Amino acid sequence: MNATAKLEISVLAAALTLGVLGDALLRSFPWGVNFALWAGLLAAAIYSLGRTRPRAFTQGGGWLLVPIALSPLAFLWHESPELKALNILCLLTALSLAMLRAQGARLKASSMMKYAVGSLIAALNTGFGIFPLLFGSSERKKSLGGGPRSGVAVLRGTAFALLPMLIFGSLLMAADAVFQNLVHSIVNVDFTSLVVVALLTTCVGGYLRGLLFGKELSLGSEQRLLPISLGRIEMGVMLGLLDVLFLAFVAVEVRYFFGGSALVRATTGLTYSEYARRGFFQLLAVAALLLPFLLVVHWLLRPDDAPGQRLFRWLAGIQIALLSVIMVSAFERMRLYQAEYGLSESRLYPTAFMAWLAVVFVWFCLTVLRARRERFAFGAMVAGFLLVAALHVINPDTLIARTNLERARAGRVFDPEYIASLSADGVPEIIAGLPALNPKARCMLAKAMLERWSPPEIPDWRSWTISAAEARQAVRANEPALRAACAQAK
Repeated sequence: MNATAKLEISVLAAALTLGVLGDALLRSFPWGVNFALWAGLLAAAIYSLGRTRPRAFTQGGGWLLVPIALSPLAFLWHESPELKALNILCLLTALSLAMLRAQGARLKASSMMKYAVGSLIAALNTGFGIFPLLFGSSERKKSLGGGPRSGVAVLRGTAFALLPMLIFGSLLMAADAVFQNLVHSIVNVDFTSLVVVALLTTCVGGYLRGLLFGKELSLGSEQRLLPISLGRIEMGVMLGLLDVLFLAFVAVEVRYFFGGSALVRATTGLTYSEYARRGFFQLLAVAALLLPFLLVVHWLLRPDDAPGQRLFRWLAGIQIALLSVIMVSAFERMRLYQAEYGLSESRLYPTAFMAWLAVVFVWFCLTVLRARRERFAFGAMVAGFLLVAALHVINPDTLIARTNLERARAGRVFDPEYIASLSADGVPEIIAGLPALNPKARCMLAKAMLERWSPPEIPDWRSWTISAAEARQAVRANEPALRAACAQAK
């Protein structure tokens, strides 16, 4: 049996193993140590099998193992659903980049289009790559017994039939109780488990196949994917008109928003905080949409059109300068809104995203506007990873709880129901701040802490996280004071 056939069998074995373990681990929510264990095993399989393919994790690609390994490990740290979602996004991004690297691309000098193509290739392989892997190479067929009538062909046919059998069988069982009882009496298995195992095996096997054997597209070519381009006149008119629009908005902002609350109230009829709240998310959308717009316009320009490239740099530079004023206005709006109503997840995370956009626009000026477009995507992606890491260090729910409790101590507007809804990350801070609250808010939060973090039964170990363990420990240590809080409020 040659090396390729052995590797294909190893990939199938790893995929099936991870499918079975995924069914045992991942069906307990919310994800914690279970996802960290399973994704850690996936990372180990990727590293172990990837060593046989130098394109994947050697020759400059080994750093990708860091986000692939650390993103699932972060599930052990914080309980916040938003941070967990960002961890999954980082993991998927790193897996897509590994696929791109395995296809032969240089990550540090790849365009946004190549990054998108890499994500598409990774998605297609994850969904469908298992099938060419199951068919196998001609060498593997020969080494395992040859023709289509061999036992290997039967095993492949069984594997192909597994997922549709599960889908149609589940539907037919749901349609007829007699048929369901008959199936259960013959095959006493959990169909849900079979579906989970089949789905995870398909996804893992397909991804590994694409990583190790995939040759769907040659990414070494810098050829344009679409035979279209944009002339300098059209580009100049388009960006010029947008510059005028942005300039008009900045003129209004300078007069009204930075002019003080009296002018805003007299002109719009809104309070300063209402005016701030009304504009932040719209300005965030403007900043978020402008970046891909400028990238597309620059991509549509012909590289050999030197006058057009110079005109783009001037007009885009003016637009980014005007946008910087708009972003300062957006940050100020959010600061005023938070000063009036307090901090929340829906205010903190968009602000963090806006900060990332500010960094990315600076990087845009240093790369795209200086004829180094190929370096832009990598830097923007690294900035995104660093943002997620910074959010983990900051611990948003703890920051939110601390900020709002300080507002309560200062006699400002305080929403105890929202604070009670925060994840385990904020529980120690909430308990520490209870003595300074008024009796009603203290009682409400004490009840919520006891109900959520002192369950009568032992929690499922698969959902364990450091934050949840610390929350339960804090509630146990302060249980007498928490139970006495409502007695004092009466």
